Amino acid sequence: MSSKLNNFDMVIFGATGDLAMRKLLPCLYQAHAAGLLHPEGRILGVSRSQFDTAQFLAKVETDSKIHVKQNLTEELWASFIARIQYLTVDVNTPANFEELAKAVKARTQTDNVVIYLSTAPKFFAPACENLANVGLNADNVRIVLEKPLGTDLASSQQINSDVAKFFKEEQIYRIDHYLGKESLQNLLPLRFGNVFFEQVWNKDFVKSVQITIAEKLGIEERGEFYDITGALRDMVQNHIMQMLCFVAMEQPKSLSADDVRDEKLKVVSSLKPMTSADVDKNVIRAQYTESGEQKGYLQEHNVPAESRTETYVAIRAEIDTPRWQGVPFYLRTGKRMAARSAEIVLNFKEQANNIFGTAPNRLVISLQPEETVSLKMYVKQVGSNTATEATEMVLDMGKVSDDRRAEAYELLLREVIDGKLALFNRRDELEKAWEWVMPILENWAVSPVAPHGYAASSWGPEAARELLARDGNLWLEEQN
Repeated sequence: MSSKLNNFDMVIFGATGDLAMRKLLPCLYQAHAAGLLHPEGRILGVSRSQFDTAQFLAKVETDSKIHVKQNLTEELWASFIARIQYLTVDVNTPANFEELAKAVKARTQTDNVVIYLSTAPKFFAPACENLANVGLNADNVRIVLEKPLGTDLASSQQINSDVAKFFKEEQIYRIDHYLGKESLQNLLPLRFGNVFFEQVWNKDFVKSVQITIAEKLGIEERGEFYDITGALRDMVQNHIMQMLCFVAMEQPKSLSADDVRDEKLKVVSSLKPMTSADVDKNVIRAQYTESGEQKGYLQEHNVPAESRTETYVAIRAEIDTPRWQGVPFYLRTGKRMAARSAEIVLNFKEQANNIFGTAPNRLVISLQPEETVSLKMYVKQVGSNTATEATEMVLDMGKVSDDRRAEAYELLLREVIDGKLALFNRRDELEKAWEWVMPILENWAVSPVAPHGYAASSWGPEAARELLARDGNLWLEEQN
């Protein structure tokens, strides 16, 4: 197997940070343990911390190893950390980059170099310039950009332009870990590989579509970060937009990266733009409030008492394409909700002249906590001639195969090493998404209307239920 694997150097900026310790290194370990990394592939951790390799490995031992939940043996761990070296690199110190380039170029058998910027976006521009100045932007170099890529359209465009001065678009991997989820990737074969789904995946049969990402956790200790971010920026513009694209896109000409991303771009470009009046009518923003022993958002650490930042948002959107014209898409996400879930729901239309009087069918695609595809259908009640009862036909994606299921970050890291761009955002797609959400942000910036409240551990504000009720629809948890 190893002869088919790419020999790589992976340079992780921000290697002492939370993301590297919790996700990147544990996921690289899992790929290593499964034999999916070239045996000579190397990991270079870099940050401003004045460590040598031994000191860095001691931190990895205490801060990262605890996040390895499977396949951990001392022998495999020892062989994994043997891949790791550390260099002190300050993004604003050109001389440090000369040392980095020297370390990378000392290996002559490397197929490619992956540079992962697990840093704040303000460091992207100086990092890219200094990398280019020492030749670490050659064709075999791939650069991974961790979100958030901006806080609005203008800042996103600025970041992309800064990076584009030194790296070509085909070298840039904008990561969104939702695209690494097996259940989301499965949407394309589910739709386009099964004629019975594709035939009804349109406005003629679908009454409405719901996309939900709900979290049970509140803000915890992240108040300072979250209060300048909010649910719209944190979840809708990226994760929910990716889920929407996979649900609504047309079949691409091929599975090549650009063919897939071309179709995603068409979806985002076809979202009906919103006026300020549309935002008032079709967008609900809310904050969780105190409930029992659970704090409200305004009582959380480092949250200003007068904050209007949303911890919940629900949007009624429409996609102006022949397939979806007139079908409402309900998008919602929230903190401190009743349950943790990420799911896509297709509610089908009622059948005309239905002699059994059954309610409409429903397809639920769950990304978390379980990965399942569930179809609500009707069968005859035992012992009755005509009475029916609803049942769920469930496909458990975790049981489809005995193969190990990789975490999202592991799969995406392997895709970068292999040079596969399909599961990463292209610049035009990302900026179109920002363009669509900007009227919402602009409306909220001047609106005198305070966010709605919803009790912690509930399913959100009453206004969100009313948003669907206008169309005669219900959120999934309220459906039979």
